[in-house]
Amino acid sequence: MSKIRITKQFSFETGHALYGYDGKCKNVHGHSYKLSVTVIGSPITDTSHVKLGMVIDFGDLKKIVKEDIEDVFDHATVFNKNTPHVELAEELQKRGHNVILVDYQPTSENMVIDFAKKIKARLPENILLHSLRLKETETSYAEWYASDND
Repeated sequence: MSKIRITKQFSFETGHALYGYDGKCKNVHGHSYKLSVTVIGSPITDTSHVKLGMVIDFGDLKKIVKEDIEDVFDHATVFNKNTPHVELAEELQKRGHNVILVDYQPTSENMVIDFAKKIKARLPENILLHSLRLKETETSYAEWYASDND
């Protein structure tokens, strides 16, 4: 049975700040993130199945990523909850801002690890997460590969 990789791309706007960083990214700023999600599996061969020939319906993959990542992170600001940024986060939340507190430094590298965990938990058992690419800018991105993390 052939294994096929399919990829769906997503985009969202997110702000963050890197506590303790020695450059400009210590300041609150945002990115137009682009996330590419690649899964691997065998196309459905059951001729009576409504999704015959698909590895996974792109719509089903979209639902997972939309609910767990896009809808959560879009137009939110992410801070590491284990730093003094938590005080800024609390103030912003009081003023009605969408703030996400995570237990890691919100770099693209750590965000892509977090996203991989979230997506893997929701995929059907016959579909595996192959890779993620999170573009922070047009020229900078972090990648996660299952083969590097098993």
